Amino acid sequence: MRLLYSALVYLLRPAAFAVVLWKGLRNRLYWVGLRERFAYGFSPSAAPAIWVHAVSLGEVTAAAPLIRALRARHPQTPLVLTTATPTGRARAQGLFGTSVAARYLPYDTPGSMRRFVRRVRPCVAIILETELWPNLFNECRRRGVPVVLASARLSEKSVLQYRRFEGLFRPVFSENTFVAAQSPQDAERFVSIGAAPGSTTVIGNIKFDVSPDAETIRHGRALREAWESRPVWIAGSTHAGEEDWALTAHAQLKRDHPDALLLLVPRHPERFQSVADLLTRRGFRYERRSSSGGLGAGGTLPPDCQVLLVDTVGELSALYAAVDVAFVGGSLVPVGGHNLLEPAALGVAVITGPYQSNGKEIARLLLQEGAAIEVADAAALARVIRELFADPERRQRAGASGRSVVEANRGSVARLLELIEPALAKTPADAR
Repeated sequence: MRLLYSALVYLLRPAAFAVVLWKGLRNRLYWVGLRERFAYGFSPSAAPAIWVHAVSLGEVTAAAPLIRALRARHPQTPLVLTTATPTGRARAQGLFGTSVAARYLPYDTPGSMRRFVRRVRPCVAIILETELWPNLFNECRRRGVPVVLASARLSEKSVLQYRRFEGLFRPVFSENTFVAAQSPQDAERFVSIGAAPGSTTVIGNIKFDVSPDAETIRHGRALREAWESRPVWIAGSTHAGEEDWALTAHAQLKRDHPDALLLLVPRHPERFQSVADLLTRRGFRYERRSSSGGLGAGGTLPPDCQVLLVDTVGELSALYAAVDVAFVGGSLVPVGGHNLLEPAALGVAVITGPYQSNGKEIARLLLQEGAAIEVADAAALARVIRELFADPERRQRAGASGRSVVEANRGSVARLLELIEPALAKTPADAR
């Protein structure tokens, strides 16, 4: 099965690379690190490295507390962070600078994975959520590299898909593979597709351990002061279709709050221009974040600006800290929703759509505690924002509930480190 899979990956690899090149015509970040997708273009590690894989922007952000803890405990050990998207790679570089080597994970062919593991020399591989790449896991097994699936989750639908290809995926769970699941249900599902019960444990969701740093909060407050007394809301990490709904809601909202300001943050940089074109077609007066200066001093907007189009990467947390209400995208369209904890941890009232498959338990907890409100369309979105603007005490209660949910569920990183440390202890001290 793995031979057939590898042959298919080899056949599809040129098409996948062509898509990367084509996307680079609109977003040049896609053209950075092209050779890394084949495990070329970077120097071999001087010593055995800690390797963390976070597939995209959201997972990189979620991995930040874990990476900082590993850096503090093992300052002399090289740390490599791989991702699959340009926004994830840029976020990694923005968060950690040169203290962490940010790379693309190569295509899952036997040759690329051999080169990658040989150059990185991982003493442990920590893979966030669910990234089951057969050739990657086989190369780690062959070289005796422990693999930890961290904060791992698996839906019932995914279980059925993995069972259809049992011969391919069951060998992924070898004696050196450990599953640190988000919930007991996730743990049971991993065991059902081949994970060893003795190597499977529940640690919770490491997204609860993400804490806004003081600098982010300071920047957010500076922006809020620049916008004075205007009611401000954000539509963060939006996808195609959601910007149109957000603008419809904003138009309805301005009937009662003519000075309301919307911060519109598309998820993917290659869509920045198309969203700008949408704003023009819809007749909104807007400014682009890329031309409005830095966070500290450039937040002043013309009084008639109705929408700030955030066409930059890495500012979302600070912008959440600058608003009264936060709508989190990917949830009004069938994407599965993005991280509701980011605004909740900042004490901001949260709104989500009905599509929450990427974080069902998080959404359930926030909705249950009154920290989040679910809406189904633009009219409901406008109505809820209008109500929250009119009731500061309700906003404060929702924000306080969100912070309480986050605080009550922290500790996953500490539990995860307990699993990782034994693998690191096996690496000779002089090599580290």
